[in-house]
Parts: sequence; C-alpha cells; structure tokens
Amino acid sequence: MLFSKASGLNDSIYGKSQDPIKMMLEQLEEAWQKQSIIPEVFYMDKTTNYAEKYGYETSLGNFEPTGEGGKYPETTWQEGYSKTIEPDTWKNSFVVTQEMVEDAKMGKVKSKGNAFMLSYNRTRELFGVAFLNNGNATTMSFGGKTFTISAADGQALFSTAHPSKTGGTGNQSNLYNAVMSYDTLCYAEEKGHYLTDDDGNILTVSYDTILIPDKATTKKLVFDAIGCDGQPGTADNSYNFQFGRWNVVISPYLTNWTGTSGGDMVYLLDSKYNDAYECMPWLDRIPLSVKSYVDENTDNNVFKGRARYGAAPNNWRHIMAIAPGLSGGSTF
Repeated sequence: MLFSKASGLNDSIYGKSQDPIKMMLEQLEEAWQKQSIIPEVFYMDKTTNYAEKYGYETSLGNFEPTGEGGKYPETTWQEGYSKTIEPDTWKNSFVVTQEMVEDAKMGKVKSKGNAFMLSYNRTRELFGVAFLNNGNATTMSFGGKTFTISAADGQALFSTAHPSKTGGTGNQSNLYNAVMSYDTLCYAEEKGHYLTDDDGNILTVSYDTILIPDKATTKKLVFDAIGCDGQPGTADNSYNFQFGRWNVVISPYLTNWTGTSGGDMVYLLDSKYNDAYECMPWLDRIPLSVKSYVDENTDNNVFKGRARYGAAPNNWRHIMAIAPGLSGGSTF
C-alpha cells in the first residue's frame, strides 16, 4: 500500500493520528491477503503499462529419427489464442472529522479505517470470485460495469466446446455435470490428464487444488473423498489414492450457477500449470494508494484510496468446473 499525506498535516491537529492510521490500514490489508483465495485462483502479475497481452504458442513438432548423418527436420509452431487485459481504476474514501481527533475518539477513527479496508479487500475478493461464479458466461456485471470474462478462445471459461486454433484436435470440455464424490474426483482427475494442446499433444494437467464454497455438505463430501487412506464408505481395505494429495480452498463467496441442482459447485485447479502458462492472469497496475489531506471547507481529514487492477481468463486448461445437475454439461 502507498500512503501519502499533504504537507502541513504533521503540524496540524491531525499530525499525530497519521502514522497510527497508516499502520492500522497496512495491518488490515496484510490480514486480508493471508485469507484471500485470489492468489490460489489467479496467476498474479504486475505491469507498468496500460495493458498486457497474454497468449500461448502451439507445440513444436516431435523429434524424428534421421539416421546417420541425416538432416535436422524443420518443425514450426504458431501463436495460439490470446487475451489482452487492461486494468480498471477502483476508488473509495472516508473522512475523519476534526471533532473526532479533538475529542480523542480514536475508536471511531479506527472503525472508519476498518470499514475502508474491508471495502477494498472485499471488492477485490468478490471481483476475483465472480469469474468463477459467472464462469459459464462470457460477460458479467460487477459494480455497475459489464466485464468480458471469456477465455482467449472466445468461449466461456467453463465450456464443453473449447476449440483448437490449429484444428489439431476436436472441441474439449472443462465443464462436467456431476455431484462431488470419491468416484467423481477420480474420473475428473483422469479427464485432466488427457487434455491436449491445440495440436492434440497430451499435456498431463494434474489438478492439485479443490475450490469449494463454505457449505457443510460440500465440505463433508470433499473430505470424505480425500480425508482417509481407505476407500470412503466401505468396510474393506481398498486404498484411497486421493488421500493426502489435495490443497482444499474454501470461500464463503463461491455460489452455484443458475441451473445447478442436487449439490454445490466444485472446482479443480492445477496451480503449477496456471503459473507456467499464465492461464488466469490478475494484473496489478497500481497498488492501493491512500492520500490524506484536509478539506479546507470542512476542516475534515479526508482519506482517498485508489487502485488499478484487472483480470481475465486466458488459457482454460488449468481448471475444471463440476456443476451438479447443469443441463448441457459433459458427463464422466
């Protein structure tokens, strides 16, 4: 967080309150960052430009047997789909009155700071989670603005019809209609292992993270599937190969899509693939910048916060949605 104050504030009635307020805002920001799911879902990046373009290239052809003294084969690759992200500007403010400081009402000042940082961090969290909560659509409305949230191929982030840029493979799916269970997790993992690039080469996507809403029924289903070394729901000694392999991320902001029934949404994510291929970029242009000054008309100490950031799906292959009861979803 960047914190600046107008000259003369140190000498004013507000001078001694500036550093404690700054420290409180920084501590609240740090506390929120520790519980945020944004770093789990997105590839975190920074920029000094007004926008950044993300994309990927198709695979280079395989090595070929040439025999003794043979020529090197000439194989090529081409640019795949791409996505450009332009960070948006986000603003808010709060006011500390002169009377609050004169009367040493620092509790009220702290509550205003708490509300300000809650607003900032909650907005970031809700914006990030909204990409999942609206993941079967190509646009979403947030804060009164419409955002394009399609993947680089023009399809929704979660779709049964992700196309190939080169025509090297047919449409692929990362959207499945199923209720979470041990069997569902096993089948979903297998589907990830056989996802291919645009030329049909197997990528061995290996999901390692499960994203779920903060619902008791869903948590029970997930931890029943991954939380014991024996096969869930049986009295035999069959080995549970899902045991101890998953990072589970829980968020109260995750919601079901319209059209789902019989259970909650569950997402599987390959965090290493996400980072390696910049699948879901979150682009921070300007961190939260707080400006403090005195309004000459009211004598109030005004705190204005401004940040610039944006996000968008790029490559869809790192994540899968399991949407129970959703008509049109693929089946295992």
